Amino acid sequence: MSDSANKVYENVPSPFCGIASDDLKIEVQGDRLKVLENGDAVTISGFEAAVTDKSPRIGGQPASLEDAVAKAAALLKDAKLPLFSGFGTDVNGTRAAMSLIDKSRGVFDQMRAEGGMRNLAVLQDSGWLATTLGELKNRVEVLVCFGSDIEANFPRFFERFIWTPETLFGQDTKKREIVFIGPAPAGKAAVSPDGREPKVIPCPPEALPDVAAALAALARGNRLQAETVGGIPVAELQALVERMRQASYSVVTWAAGQLNFPHAELAIQQVCQFVVTLNKTVRAAALPVGGQDGDRTAGQVASWISGYPTRVGYLRGYPEHDAYHYSSAQLLGNGEADLLVWVNSIALTPPPASAIPTVAIGRSGMQFGKEPDVFIPVGCPGIDHGGHMYRCDNVVAMPLYKLRDAGLPSASDVLKAIEAAL
Repeated sequence: MSDSANKVYENVPSPFCGIASDDLKIEVQGDRLKVLENGDAVTISGFEAAVTDKSPRIGGQPASLEDAVAKAAALLKDAKLPLFSGFGTDVNGTRAAMSLIDKSRGVFDQMRAEGGMRNLAVLQDSGWLATTLGELKNRVEVLVCFGSDIEANFPRFFERFIWTPETLFGQDTKKREIVFIGPAPAGKAAVSPDGREPKVIPCPPEALPDVAAALAALARGNRLQAETVGGIPVAELQALVERMRQASYSVVTWAAGQLNFPHAELAIQQVCQFVVTLNKTVRAAALPVGGQDGDRTAGQVASWISGYPTRVGYLRGYPEHDAYHYSSAQLLGNGEADLLVWVNSIALTPPPASAIPTVAIGRSGMQFGKEPDVFIPVGCPGIDHGGHMYRCDNVVAMPLYKLRDAGLPSASDVLKAIEAAL
């Protein structure tokens, strides 16, 4: 395709939205992309980001790809504890990074791992009964959004999985009920096609653990002495429990990254216990959602290779997991890491400013507060090259397709080249 030629692609999958929307219409003209149909704030900014850098830089000065790879390899050879983070990339990019981390005896941590650690703590300790987006779309009658404005992270969530025109079982989706416990939604996506507003039960973040525990207790049939919990009348919480007991299929969902308060994992655990108790008499499920900036993909690939979804260290020559000590914040804040390798080929999020040497393998257009020692601009999966990414419910690996040729290498190719140079 020549630089002046226009080409339009239909049914394009998105690597940006987390719910793997696959119905976008994209126009390509040279290096420029435009979302023509079915875009949202997340996908439009992702697809339409400009290509600004095609040449690597060493110390802020233009360099060849070969020299940049050699410099990155030299920094890794000298490092005693290299930290690899970012990981907004596809399956192949994460696989290549894990191989390099193993060889260089580094630590792997995904930039959105903090929220995921809350979910993982619950899954490790007591498990949960979770569902998928497909089950949600085809079966849900009552959806409870716990402490999370789902639309804020996933603008098309309700359009794609709640207010759908048809389901496998002929359900009238316009009659579905949406309940928010916590913040009211910022937008109108949760409003039904016939104009019904979602029910909002206001609750401050610090009271969410108490409310979760109250719901679990009420589901077990316990009688609460208090008249209110977190400012919510117990009678209102009891009414919600009874409504879910009458529903053919109810789902409680949350975005762990939005539950940003001390010991949020305990609130999530009570929510999961609430769901388990409901299942003694009716069908109900939990739906933890994520998938932004490649966090689900990173977790899946790391699990295949190391046995752990993130915060994995190879310091002793084999994989070890430590949710606290192997976090980027700890390793950088305590001065333990002596090299940061930032891999992010999807979002434009730059590496955190650090006093230690930094190698950035980032999407073209990334802006830095502090120029890294090495910057290698790479293409974006689903735009500049094909690949796969996991959807927010962890069950679908969405294929991604190449839409243009901007002359940019993939993160996978760069990481493999650095490993070969070690």
